[in-house]
Amino acid sequence: METFRKLKSFYWPYKHMFLWSLFFSLFVTGIIVVYPIILQYTIDEVFIGGKHSAVPYLALGFVGIMIIKGIATFFQQYLGDMFGIKSVYHLRNTLYEKLQYLPFRYYDNAKTGDLMSRLTADVEGFRFFLSFGISEFIRLILLITVSLSVMFYYSIELAMITIAALPFLAIVVYKFDKQVHPAFRGIRKSFGRLNTKVQENISGINTVKSLSREGFEISKFNTTNDDYKDKYLHTANVWAKFFPLMEFIGNLCVVALLAYGGNLVINGELNPGELVAFFSLVWYIIWPIANLGFVINLFSQSKASGERLLEVLEAEEEIKNAETPITTAKLEGNIEFEQVTLEYSDEDTAAIKNISFHAEKGRVIGLIGSTGSGKTSVTQLLTRFYDPAAGFVKIDGRDVKDYALHTLRKNIGVVLQESFLFSSTIKANIAYGKPGATMDEIIDAAKRANAHEFIMDLPDGYDTLLGERGMGLSGGQKQRIAIARAICINPSILILDDATSAVDMETEFKIQHALQEVMKDRTTIIIAHRISSLKHADEILVLEEGRIVERGLHNELLKNNGMYKRIYDIQYKDQKRILATQIG
Repeated sequence: METFRKLKSFYWPYKHMFLWSLFFSLFVTGIIVVYPIILQYTIDEVFIGGKHSAVPYLALGFVGIMIIKGIATFFQQYLGDMFGIKSVYHLRNTLYEKLQYLPFRYYDNAKTGDLMSRLTADVEGFRFFLSFGISEFIRLILLITVSLSVMFYYSIELAMITIAALPFLAIVVYKFDKQVHPAFRGIRKSFGRLNTKVQENISGINTVKSLSREGFEISKFNTTNDDYKDKYLHTANVWAKFFPLMEFIGNLCVVALLAYGGNLVINGELNPGELVAFFSLVWYIIWPIANLGFVINLFSQSKASGERLLEVLEAEEEIKNAETPITTAKLEGNIEFEQVTLEYSDEDTAAIKNISFHAEKGRVIGLIGSTGSGKTSVTQLLTRFYDPAAGFVKIDGRDVKDYALHTLRKNIGVVLQESFLFSSTIKANIAYGKPGATMDEIIDAAKRANAHEFIMDLPDGYDTLLGERGMGLSGGQKQRIAIARAICINPSILILDDATSAVDMETEFKIQHALQEVMKDRTTIIIAHRISSLKHADEILVLEEGRIVERGLHNELLKNNGMYKRIYDIQYKDQKRILATQIG
């Protein structure tokens, strides 16, 4: 029960609903046990005893009992469902909130489809046990206990025969639980992998189709689906063996009761109605014990689900606010890196090693280097997506760890290489970081990003509704909206992570020209592969294998004949060749 103890805070506030549901459940159980007693009275007193005048009253009484049972069943199920629904509503909100604050390091290893499975299938599996499983378990135990008590009242000998079968039934249930829990945990994990495969395929459908890899993707999905099917078949095999075995033991018990009970009736030691009632009560014991297997099944599923949910809830939030964080509304934007080293995991080599540089307010720093050289890692330390393994990252002379995360990130505008837009209006996307932005501010940001003109050409202008991930816009258009979104928050520090990579050279020139005004009085870090994007920077840092191998102005670096000069020569020669081809 450790899993349920850890998740107690989510369902315990609604315990009153559970207790009322349990009350009505026990009330219904009491009515069920009355049925055999009525049956016994009808046979022995009415049919055999000749009290035929009692028939109408018995019929009316039976109808009344059924009506009461129906009303009680309604409240039992409704309150049970309310208990489960309200509990997982709180749980689902907490899980989603947790995912918002988990560090990038967590998402480096997490799979999107698996996380979606946890927030849907696993939460629902846990809910069903709360709504039905717990009260059903208590109801079955009570039904068995009350039935046995009535059986002892009718015949101690027959009750002892019934009890003799219970250990065998209990052993079967115990073995079933030992097999079914790991089986259902395997199913949950396999379902998460299946979700991940579907999510990855849909997200990358353009790549799949462009490379004609549909058959390969189908084969990979079939393999994952086969694993899911095999795990479900294994569980079905465990389940299929359980009920026949329970029924076999139950029938043996019935045969023994029939033989011994029939002899008691013949000898006059037991009335026929009591034997019939006894047989009804036997199945009130055997089938509840069998149904305990079903409840154990639910428990195993919910336990497996709960364990997967706890993996998210208990994941460490490495990036946290200080005890008394600085909440200054506006930062100046002075940046300083002091002997900074970053390691993404204990097994990885350092992404950046012993980096130091200083950027005063209003300066432009350019970062260039080969793929994997550590350019983006520098900016991820500045926004505290990761914390350094060694050294200090400072803004305005204070360690970034001293600032409240909200304050820090509200003062840093980031435009990533792969722009992400939400399924909303263009206006809402631009104002995403500043929900209270006025229309004038939104339009101003769009103009500075050279996006206003194409937005106004769209059917609904700024109210144009975008498809998923910005479907309906070109890569360059999406990138310019992302730039406008970063500008709209009026940040002290602006990070452009290869922000013009998706636009043509003419649009890049227009954006850079517009950004010259935007970058005034704010510190800017430009990550680029094109030298044309950063040659006007106040300082250019050339990175290789996580180290700064060159630094200086554009013209100074060209004179060094180092790595920067080699990159420049390659790009310049490519441009000359393209120009010569166009002229020719």
